[in-house]
Amino acid sequence: MATAVTRHNRRISPVFLGLVAIMGVSGWAVWTDFSASPGFAVFLFVVSGWIVSLCLHEYAHARTALHGGDISIGAKGYLTLNPLKYTHVALSIVLPVLFVIMGGIGLPGGAVFIERHRIRGRWKHSLISAAGPLTNVAFAIALTAPFWLGALDGVPDVFRYALAFLAMLQVTAAILNFLPVPGLDGYGVIEPWLSYRIRRQVEPYAPFGLLAVFGVLWIPEVNHVFFDAIDAVMRALGVSAGETTWGREFFRFWKGEPQLY
Repeated sequence: MATAVTRHNRRISPVFLGLVAIMGVSGWAVWTDFSASPGFAVFLFVVSGWIVSLCLHEYAHARTALHGGDISIGAKGYLTLNPLKYTHVALSIVLPVLFVIMGGIGLPGGAVFIERHRIRGRWKHSLISAAGPLTNVAFAIALTAPFWLGALDGVPDVFRYALAFLAMLQVTAAILNFLPVPGLDGYGVIEPWLSYRIRRQVEPYAPFGLLAVFGVLWIPEVNHVFFDAIDAVMRALGVSAGETTWGREFFRFWKGEPQLY
């Protein structure tokens, strides 16, 4: 039986606050060049920032579901922003971070369990699915604000590159999440508008949708088109391909510090 949302299960988790603190301190270390290893500081800043964005992504799903009618959300701990409360921590946190480290791509999360039968109205179901990737869009816009506002005077180069790379991860996550593929949020947006017969036919494939997307991305031609689209979006946000590339190079500190000329 679902319980009402209380002040306790709305309280922001110390785990999330710790992640924000790591993001702030590592960002300061990048800005001031305080760290003996700028690359390691960039790594901490990007990884902590990426996990913070994943928490906000899942929180957006949960909060929208709460307002849509699923009052069980609070008791599950989803409103605390604690990543350890997700139904699949490995899928929502560990795997996305590994993909960032290995390939520099923002892997969609998706591990809050929403009791959809409590929610009435197709628009509400669509909005719940869209809320997560829209959070990534908002995060990307905020991170790139200094670029498209022309406010980069005085911003250290390495910090600028770190912002660019973290913003690029948000853009890839948003684009991938909005694909109308079963198992991704994009399909969740359109699913309420499909016939019952189509939904039943597609349902068995939902667990494999993300794997299929990444399998297709391994095709060189598709990969080039995808990253060309990412570069186009980043340019529209005022960020050059060179800035995201430098950000990725500093992020991979284990390969040695890149030399700026």
